[in-house]
Amino acid sequence: MSGAEGSGGASRGFTGLPGGVAVSHLSVYDWPADDGVCGGTPHLHLTCSEAYVVTGGRGAVQTLTTSGYEVTPLAPGTVAWFTPGTIHRLVNEDDLRITVLMQSSGLPEAGDAVLTLPPEYLTDPETYAAATVLPADAPEAEKERFARTRRDLALRGYRALREADGPGPLAAFHRAAAALVRPRLAEWRERWRRGAEAAAAATGDQLDRLERGDVSHLAGAAVRAEQPSARGKFGMCGRLDVYPGE
Repeated sequence: MSGAEGSGGASRGFTGLPGGVAVSHLSVYDWPADDGVCGGTPHLHLTCSEAYVVTGGRGAVQTLTTSGYEVTPLAPGTVAWFTPGTIHRLVNEDDLRITVLMQSSGLPEAGDAVLTLPPEYLTDPETYAAATVLPADAPEAEKERFARTRRDLALRGYRALREADGPGPLAAFHRAAAALVRPRLAEWRERWRRGAEAAAAATGDQLDRLERGDVSHLAGAAVRAEQPSARGKFGMCGRLDVYPGE
């Protein structure tokens, strides 16, 4: 959900969600892993912060950064967020449901995420895609099987990073993740320009107008609403309801 109008005319307008964020509704997977924990696929984002607004159930998010491993409890009313580079694994203890806010108009759902697969799957984009991309036209049961398989594969790499002796393996994962996404950076930059950058520019333009006593942008006020463009998609952490533009 993002968009910007031209800077000419009455005002520079931005039609996306406030600040150029994106929103989705997440029901975290209740699939048990081999460690007995139910939940999603550990991964990190390279350029985007992400926030969880917990709307129901109970669980936690496990995180791994250069500062170490942490567990943040999640319950209704909790707002938790983290910055790029934070490996995170959602844990579902009792019907955990979250509204997710994503920086840069949903860039994480446009590919700004790398799963913690073992190193042999991170060698090039093709090898990584073969292990992570869900078959678009497969039956529902096949998509679920594939989503669970990639989750369990990512958990193998995640546990190795958690148990590593020293920072070397985590630094190597960061380098591999950056190399994997490099071919998509131009596409991501354009999404950022249409979203977060355009939103900030629109605010700056409005402040400039107010300083001059120009209130013409207020005459262009508008109200918008959206329904999800897709419901129940298999995401990295659970089933997603997503909105246009994500």
